[in-house]
Amino acid sequence: MTEPSTRPVVRLRPKAEARAIRHGFPWVYADELVTDRRTQAIAPGTIATLEDAERRPLATVTVNPKSKIIARVLDRDAAAEIDRSWIAARIARAAELRARLFDAPFYRLVHAEADGLPGVIIDRFGDVAVVQPNAAWSEAMIGDIAAVLNGMGIETVVKNGSGRARGLEGLAEETVVLCGAVPGPIAVPMNGAVYMADVVGGQKTGLFFDQRPNHAFAARLAQGARVLDLFSHVGGFALAALAGGAERALAVDASAAALELARQGAAAMGAEARFETRQGDAFATLEALAAEGAQFDLVICDPPAFAPSRQALEAGLRAYERVARLAAPLVAPGGYIGLCSCSHAADLVQFRAASARGLGRGGRRSQLLHTGYAGPDHPMLPQLAETAYLKALFFRLD
Repeated sequence: MTEPSTRPVVRLRPKAEARAIRHGFPWVYADELVTDRRTQAIAPGTIATLEDAERRPLATVTVNPKSKIIARVLDRDAAAEIDRSWIAARIARAAELRARLFDAPFYRLVHAEADGLPGVIIDRFGDVAVVQPNAAWSEAMIGDIAAVLNGMGIETVVKNGSGRARGLEGLAEETVVLCGAVPGPIAVPMNGAVYMADVVGGQKTGLFFDQRPNHAFAARLAQGARVLDLFSHVGGFALAALAGGAERALAVDASAAALELARQGAAAMGAEARFETRQGDAFATLEALAAEGAQFDLVICDPPAFAPSRQALEAGLRAYERVARLAAPLVAPGGYIGLCSCSHAADLVQFRAASARGLGRGGRRSQLLHTGYAGPDHPMLPQLAETAYLKALFFRLD
């Protein structure tokens, strides 16, 4: 990396809000920065000094002229040196928090901006770490990130270079094992269940640690229950419910590979006799189950992001409403339903309203029992609403 004294300087436009940066907001949008020919020529991922309109230093940033988020704040010290030692200090701080929260090394180790590493996701699976370098600077420094993780006793580091965020940064898709080896799916203990994570070929990093507290709440409702888990992935809520004493659980997902991992997880926890799977489209499966007259004491719907952007918000809210409407008739009288959203574009008020409309149009009266969020290994940066993306609503239906 370049020395602070020789690196490029970028400057906010006169009407841009420098106060937001000073108060902790981590992004500068393209229309807030002076983008002259010199700035446009900066290579994506370059470290630079950010100045306000009066040329006063504000922060050390990483610049990507190809992104709508043209600059991301790395350090509020405008003279900070961004090197391996700097990365090590940020990861060590994140690791100290997780060590206090969990008694086993299975968690999200780094949650991007909220842990001071913009665009960087790191999930830990024992001595294996999966890194998502979703910003150009972290792509350029992936070797340093891997070396820091090795120094923590993590033997295998996987770079998962896939997903929408990388496309928005102009980065190519690539998943590769940077060091060590991944012989197969990794068994992950969580909430008394066992999940099998495919950290190389699976969805995202292979497992969704963010739902851990919501899995635990659902398990409290599952004692002796018949459970339906829609958009189940590798068994998410279904396996947690079985660990909580469910009579039986049916997991539904479009991915045959994910359901096979779910079956392996059920077998690993000795619950295969109480576990079933059904592959198919969730909406079609909801309609088919209704036609069969199926009833469940607990239904969980945890779909992918239906509203990944503001442009998709209205369509996404309609999809969440439809899920609730189709799922409502499958819940036995006095039973429970959990509805989840990982769409940051749909805030809690909007998602709750869409869910309540859907339940009402499904012919059910509901009580909202509990609102859940991502676990504490997915901390929220208060200045950045996008970090509070996960919502889970649990209702009791008459």
